[in-house]
Amino acid sequence: MKIGVYLWTFILIVLCTDYTVTQQNDPGKFLIGAGIYDVTGQVAEIGFMGYAVPKQRGRGLLQRMRSRAFIIGDPNKEANRVVYVSVDNGMGFQIIKTEVVDRLNKTFGSKLYNDKNVLMSGTHTHSTPGGTGGTALVDITTFGFVKENWEACVNGIVQSIIRAHKNLQLGRIKMNIGQVDNANINRSPASYDNNMDKGEYPDNTDHEMTVLRFESIDGKEEIGMMNFYPVHAVSLNNTNLLVAGDNKGYASYLFEKSKNPPGTLPGQGKFVAAFGQSNEGDVSPNLMGPKCIDTGLPCDYATSTCNGRTEKCIAFGPGKNMYESNEIIGTRQFETAKSLYDNAQLFLNGNYMVDYRHSYVDMQTINVSSRFTSTKRNETTCQAALGYGFAAGTTDGPGDFDFTQSENSTNPFWQFVSGFLARPTQQQIRCQAPKPILLDVGLIKPIEWVPFVLPHQLFRIGQLYIVGVPGEFTTMSGRRLKLAIKQALQNTGAWTSDSHVVIAGLSNSYSHYITTYEEYQQQRYEGASTLYGPHTLAAYEQTFDDMATKLSLNQSVPSGPQPYDMRGKTFSFVLPPIWDGVPFGKKFGDVITDVNSSYKPGDTVRCSWWGANPRNDLFTEKSYLYVDRFINQQWVPILTDDDIETRFLWERKGLDHSVITVEWNIPTTQTTGNDLYRIRHLGVKNNILGRQQYNAQSKNFTITN
Repeated sequence: MKIGVYLWTFILIVLCTDYTVTQQNDPGKFLIGAGIYDVTGQVAEIGFMGYAVPKQRGRGLLQRMRSRAFIIGDPNKEANRVVYVSVDNGMGFQIIKTEVVDRLNKTFGSKLYNDKNVLMSGTHTHSTPGGTGGTALVDITTFGFVKENWEACVNGIVQSIIRAHKNLQLGRIKMNIGQVDNANINRSPASYDNNMDKGEYPDNTDHEMTVLRFESIDGKEEIGMMNFYPVHAVSLNNTNLLVAGDNKGYASYLFEKSKNPPGTLPGQGKFVAAFGQSNEGDVSPNLMGPKCIDTGLPCDYATSTCNGRTEKCIAFGPGKNMYESNEIIGTRQFETAKSLYDNAQLFLNGNYMVDYRHSYVDMQTINVSSRFTSTKRNETTCQAALGYGFAAGTTDGPGDFDFTQSENSTNPFWQFVSGFLARPTQQQIRCQAPKPILLDVGLIKPIEWVPFVLPHQLFRIGQLYIVGVPGEFTTMSGRRLKLAIKQALQNTGAWTSDSHVVIAGLSNSYSHYITTYEEYQQQRYEGASTLYGPHTLAAYEQTFDDMATKLSLNQSVPSGPQPYDMRGKTFSFVLPPIWDGVPFGKKFGDVITDVNSSYKPGDTVRCSWWGANPRNDLFTEKSYLYVDRFINQQWVPILTDDDIETRFLWERKGLDHSVITVEWNIPTTQTTGNDLYRIRHLGVKNNILGRQQYNAQSKNFTITN
C-alpha cells in the first residue's frame, strides 16, 4: 500500500514540474579561460583615435587600457574553440589582427588559434592613443602610424590570450538577457525615422544587454563575465586629453573590482569582465541630447546645426561634466550587468557546442540578390567613398568648416579640393547616390585609405551566435542583420526557443559605418560614412545568411581574397620625444609642489615634480603613480594610475622640461584616522646618458575629519 502511494506521488510530481528552458537547464561542459593584459600606449603628445581632432593630444592618464580575452572550446575536440577579445581601443584593426594571429601561430601553431577563430572587438573608446590603424584615413589626424602604440596593443592582446589559455579549465556558461535603460539615445533620429519597420520596436536604440557568466564546472569558482550592449564610448568628449577606456572601460573596472579580492590592484585579479561593443553606430551616451552651446536651444532636427552651422551643436550629459557623465553611464552598465550576472540561470547547452565560420569578402564587388535589398531588385555594392556628411561629424564631436549632416548636394570648392586626391567616375556617382562624394577613398593611391577586403565572422557557442562585423552598424541595421541570421537558422531547423544572436561590433578590421537603405537616403554622418553604397547592409545580410546556413549544416565557407597587409607600408610624421632636461640645480624627481599635512574626505591631494616625458616608457603592467598607505609597519600600494580616483598629468615646460602632477580625489567614503599616506611617481628619463628610471615621492599626510 505504501509503495503505491509513493508511486502515485512521484507521478504527480513529474507531471506538475515545469521543465521549460528558462529554468536550470542541463549545462554544457566547455573548456573556458579568461585573461587580461595592459594595452596602454603613449599617454603624452600623441593624438587620440576617434574624433579626428589633431589638437586632441595626450597629456596624461585617467585609466589604463586593457585587453580582455575569453577562450571557449569543446573539451572533446581541440580544434573546436573560439577566442573573443574585447580591447580598449578605438576599433579592431586588420593590421593588429594579422600580427596577433602571426604571434599566436609562433606560440601555439596554426591549428589552435588562427584568423578564423579569433575575434577581436574594439570598445570604441575615443580617448585612446592613436596611430594604430595602418590605413591612411584613420591615422592621418595622428600624423601617421605610431609603432609604439601598435606594439602595445598587439602585445597586450597576445598576452591576454596566452593568459586565458593558461587558465583553461572545464567550466560552464550561463546567459542572461535584460534591459539597460537611461544609458543611451539615438544621435541621428531623423535617419532612424526613415526606417519602414521602426514601428516594430519600442525604442530607436537597443536597450538589450546580453550577459555571459563563466564559472567552474562545479559552479564554485567565478571565472569571468562578458556582455554585449550598444553605446558609443564617447562620454569623454574631444576636449579630454587624458587616456581612458571611457564608459565601457570604467564599467569593466567596477565589475572586476567587485569580484576580485579586496586590495587587488586593477588588472591584477583573476576575474575578468569585458563590456563588449555591439551595434552602436547611431547610439550616444550623451543623454541630455544636442543643444546649441551659444543659445541653449535644441539643434535643427534634420541637420544638427545651429543657425546653419555644425560646430555649435553638441550633445552633453547626463553629468555636470564629461568625467561625471563617464562614471554615470559606466555605472549604469555595470549595475545592470551585475544584476543579470548574479541572476543568470540559463545554461549554454552542449548540444551544439562550439563552432565558427570566417570569410574575407571584397565589399566593392558584391552582386546583391533582390531577396535582401530594400528596392527588391538585384543591386551591387560600390567602390568605397565618403560623403559630405562625414566631414560634418556628429553631435558627439562635430566637424569643422562648412559641412553639415544630411547634405545631398556637392560644393564646387570641395569638389575641386577632393579632386586632387581622386575624382569619382560617373558610374560611381550613380552607384553611391544620393551620397555626394567628398573623398573617393576607393581610388586614392598608392597607399590604402580604407580597407575593402573585410572579414565576416560567425561564432556558435551552444545556442548563442556571435556575429563579428568590421564596422559600426546602426541600431536598425544591427536588428535586420540579426533577423537575417535568425531566419537562415530557422530555415535549416537549427534555431531553438532559447537561441540568441548578438553583434560584436568593430571587429577584426574597420570599414566605418553600415546604415539601412532608408537611413542612407538621409546622408547624415552615419550614411555618409557607409563606404560601399546604399546596399551595404543588404550585402552583409546576404553573406551572413550563407554563413549561418553553412554553419548549421556543417558545411565550409570560402576563405575569400586576402586583405591588403599594411605592415611595413605605413607612413609616419610622428617625431620621437626629445631628450629630457630639468632646470639648473634641480634633479629628476625633485618636488615642485608638495602635499599638505592632512586632508579630509572629498578633498583633492595634489603633488608635482620635475620629471620626464612618459613616452620614454609605457610602464606596461605597472603604474606611473601609486598612493600608498602605511599598514602594519609597512607601506602598501592601495591605488594606481588605473584607479578612477587618481589622475596622472604631464605638462611640457620650455623646450625639454616636464612637470609631472599626480592628483588623488579622496572619496567622501574614505576612512579617517591617524594612518599615514603618501604619493609616489615612477618615470624614465632619456638624455645623453641614456635611459634611467627615477623615483619621486611626496611627504606623508593623513586623512582626518
